[in-house]
Amino acid sequence: MLEQFRVNLDEAIFAQGEDLKRTAAGVFEKMGVPAEDALLAADVLVLADLRGVDSHGVSNMLRSYVTGYQSGSINPRPDWKVVRETPSTANIDCDRGLGVILAPKGMDIAIQKAKQVGVGMVTMGNARHLGMASYHAMLALEHDMIGVCMTSCPPSVVPTFGAEPRLGTNPIAFAVPSGNEAPFVFDAATSSVAGNKIGIARRLGAKLEPGWLVDADGTPIMEEIDAPDSYTLLPLGSTRELGSHKGYGLSCMVDILGGVLTGYGYGAVPGRPNFGHYVAAYSVDAFSDAGEFKTTMDEWLQMMKSTKPAPGHDRVLVAGQAEAEVEEVRRADGIPLHPEVVQWLRDTCSELDVACLI
Repeated sequence: MLEQFRVNLDEAIFAQGEDLKRTAAGVFEKMGVPAEDALLAADVLVLADLRGVDSHGVSNMLRSYVTGYQSGSINPRPDWKVVRETPSTANIDCDRGLGVILAPKGMDIAIQKAKQVGVGMVTMGNARHLGMASYHAMLALEHDMIGVCMTSCPPSVVPTFGAEPRLGTNPIAFAVPSGNEAPFVFDAATSSVAGNKIGIARRLGAKLEPGWLVDADGTPIMEEIDAPDSYTLLPLGSTRELGSHKGYGLSCMVDILGGVLTGYGYGAVPGRPNFGHYVAAYSVDAFSDAGEFKTTMDEWLQMMKSTKPAPGHDRVLVAGQAEAEVEEVRRADGIPLHPEVVQWLRDTCSELDVACLI
């Protein structure tokens, strides 16, 4: 998270991860979610907060999920099922179930298949939002596997040269096991910025950077602006000259693998609230010795981090390093929450008769 998206620590209210998880799980249960699934959903959100991915944590997503459950757009007890399967693949009808709960179940299927045949890939259609994509990719790490997660989202992003949204933020997450080093964990939207961060910027009164949004006729906004109430995002790269065709192309790949391939539509069709997901696990032992691989990954990570930094910078980071460092701090000191978020959580828990530990 960029500094402009972080709550001011002087006004933040700090919550311990376990307290926040138990509180969020209680809210999910009141929405009709079974206790085990409620705890899983809360774990996905709280790990995002612990790792500094506040855009996908309790503070930003729980209220959205509550609204979805109350409106009926999210099914609290989905009758999800595998509708097509081979030794290495599966396709799941999620029955409008929340992705934060069902994507881990899909990844577990992928992992079991990878144990048997080396690779497991699962598509998930008729689904809802899956939270922090790297949560699901990282589930493969403890099995000495490389994990991948992609999600085809409702449209909020214009294609390069386009004047209306056709693609979602369509993130890609990629988690690679290592030995002594923190694992390589890449998780990023294929848009110029994750849409949820616009809401955070509005809450914090932070400015938006040039090249994130387009105006009403599709022209990239290339100056700093306040966060608007409604917006359309640019692809990663912002303009053709700066490489937006690359972000556009990657987003299309996610829409195809996480959307079209599921058989349940894609980002723009049927549109909100539908999401489609793709998870995969690759067993390292199917390709090379896992121990040697992790030793080499340690060497590779150390090589990258030992790169001479450019002027004005004190070090070079690798994907997942900053999140691991933030997680260590927040597990000890607590998760900083904006006062407005805490007030919403307390009010919601009071209305639902849920014990609020924050």
